Amino acid sequence: MALSGNEEKILRSIVVASENDPHKPEFPPDKPKFPATPTYKIEVPGFSNVWLKDESVNPTGTHKDRMAWEMVVTYRDFLLAKKRGQIKGPLPHMSIISSGAAAIAIQTQFKKYKLPRLKVLIDSSMVDSKAIESMKKLGCEVHDTDLVKKPLSWEEILIMTYNHNGFDITSNEALDPSTRYFDWMSYEVLNSSPNYCFIPFGSGSLYANILNINKKEVSTKNHDPRFKGKIEVLRRCAFMAATSNNPATKADKLYSPHLPFLHVDEQWIKLYRSSGFCNSTSDIYLIKENYLDKAMDIAESQGITCEYSGIAGLALMLQMKNQLPSNRKMLIINTGKTKYPR
Repeated sequence: MALSGNEEKILRSIVVASENDPHKPEFPPDKPKFPATPTYKIEVPGFSNVWLKDESVNPTGTHKDRMAWEMVVTYRDFLLAKKRGQIKGPLPHMSIISSGAAAIAIQTQFKKYKLPRLKVLIDSSMVDSKAIESMKKLGCEVHDTDLVKKPLSWEEILIMTYNHNGFDITSNEALDPSTRYFDWMSYEVLNSSPNYCFIPFGSGSLYANILNINKKEVSTKNHDPRFKGKIEVLRRCAFMAATSNNPATKADKLYSPHLPFLHVDEQWIKLYRSSGFCNSTSDIYLIKENYLDKAMDIAESQGITCEYSGIAGLALMLQMKNQLPSNRKMLIINTGKTKYPR
């Protein structure tokens, strides 16, 4: 089946230079480069070798821009399938549960490529009016419900967003959220070969991506061309995830009454530790609020753009200071801070 003129135009505009060639990166879409974001040394009292992976320079200010690009690539797949006559009808809409960052990143790209607008489900108690206003301004179709009440299935999410023929991308494992959303970013992280890596943990997809890519690279001789890390270092790297179970936490992107679908549980991490894919201290840790404040003070003093959720890895490192060697290479992942559209 031939595409419409408009669909052909959209298809031509979505350019994927390569899947894994570091000399032909696909992100950011306007000016692709690898690495896409910088890693630089920062000063942290009591430590001598701390580095920051800074995702705040992304188009809408967070690592969610990488996920957003993968959603655009998914629409490219839809268009190619339609061009081959494998599917018919209009392009489907996508639905997502979001508190702002992911929805803003995704809809920014959908608007740019003239793709169907994103359907967003937010919590009815959400107080960030600026985020809600920004989502609507960009063209998101916003719906609300009580997300605390119970975990929602993908069917319920589609019903609540009036998207019966679409896809829920909060939960869709067919999209490979634990290996695909942040694969390029994961290689950028691993190529730093840290001894300790501190990662904010909200949905868990970033943490899962990094550990899955690390598992792949430390257990094979056929390395991805993007990989330049030190295998012996990475086998012993401690991947420390920072999260919160406090409903009132300042790191509000890390708390959820029901984590959406991605299962990064104790058995999964235990298997990775037992198999020698990472250090035995790799785990998910709860952060205390006072360390979030200390982390933000350090970040602000060095001009780092972030929010509490984005700099939670630094908070965890400060919280664990007495258990950590002061001279080993520490890598803090700053997932950034959302830039609201003007």
